[in-house]
Amino acid sequence: MQERIRLVFAGTPEFAVPHLAACRRGNVDIAAVYTQPDRPAGRGRALAQSPVKQAALAAGIVVEQPENFKDPAARQRLRAYAPDLLVVVAYGLILPRKVLAIPRLGCWNVHASLLPRWRGAAPIQRALLAGDAQTGVCLMQMAAGLDTGPVLLRAALPIARDDTGGSLHDKLAALGAQLLAEGLEHVASGHRALSAEPQSDEGVTYAHKLDKAEALLDWNEPANLLERKVRAFDPWPVAEARLAGETLRIWKALALPAEKAPSEQARAPGSIVAAGRAGIDVDCGDGVLRLLEVQRAGGRRVAAADFVNARPELKRTAQ
Repeated sequence: MQERIRLVFAGTPEFAVPHLAACRRGNVDIAAVYTQPDRPAGRGRALAQSPVKQAALAAGIVVEQPENFKDPAARQRLRAYAPDLLVVVAYGLILPRKVLAIPRLGCWNVHASLLPRWRGAAPIQRALLAGDAQTGVCLMQMAAGLDTGPVLLRAALPIARDDTGGSLHDKLAALGAQLLAEGLEHVASGHRALSAEPQSDEGVTYAHKLDKAEALLDWNEPANLLERKVRAFDPWPVAEARLAGETLRIWKALALPAEKAPSEQARAPGSIVAAGRAGIDVDCGDGVLRLLEVQRAGGRRVAAADFVNARPELKRTAQ
């Protein structure tokens, strides 16, 4: 026997949009969507609506944008929607206990990692930076701590050799939406409640928020790590490096296997080993990083070979 679920959804960025779509099911009534207040964006700093707000308005769903839930009036407004369930996906606000207690079935959160690994703000990028072989998504019953609640459902995803922060974001958003739909279907079908598995105290790591300063590459670091940084920081904040007298944004790079590294003698990290049609090979603290796509200040993203054509002296400096 199908049970109807009255739901409130809370989310803000593009990652949350497929999850909102997953909630738009025949057995679910979305009473309202909560999202962050409009923020200044772009060069003109005009107020911009969040991706979730745009999707909700397009679907004709009521949108709420409180600054926080410290005001009792904000909590009362949420309570007035009488939700059975609150689904939270990258909302951007910490919900106090008084909010978590409002829905009859509690609050669910979709988190883009295999908890307890990478609790926190930037799990996708931290998994890439760490060189993890896999990641995934968890549907979690929310608790007062930071991503500490018991896990209801989980799904793993291998990290591909060429995955970037952007490509992994899209894969995990789709996987998370599937997992959320599965959970909602389970509850609506009248089955017993989803089994909640407490998180282990072992293997806890924190995915701290990205800092733009992290994106500046240090050629003293190993090539493998620098490649992971390039991938993780695409599309934001984008890796940058000083090379041949200017600062370049590095969009795509490849760490060369040691046996294929062209350098035959000790060189200072940051030295150009080779420059040509294959790219720009740069000596690192360990190994060589081949730059494949770069962007000059004020310019557009181009193949490294095109950058070399614009600066042919790089071929002469490479030895």
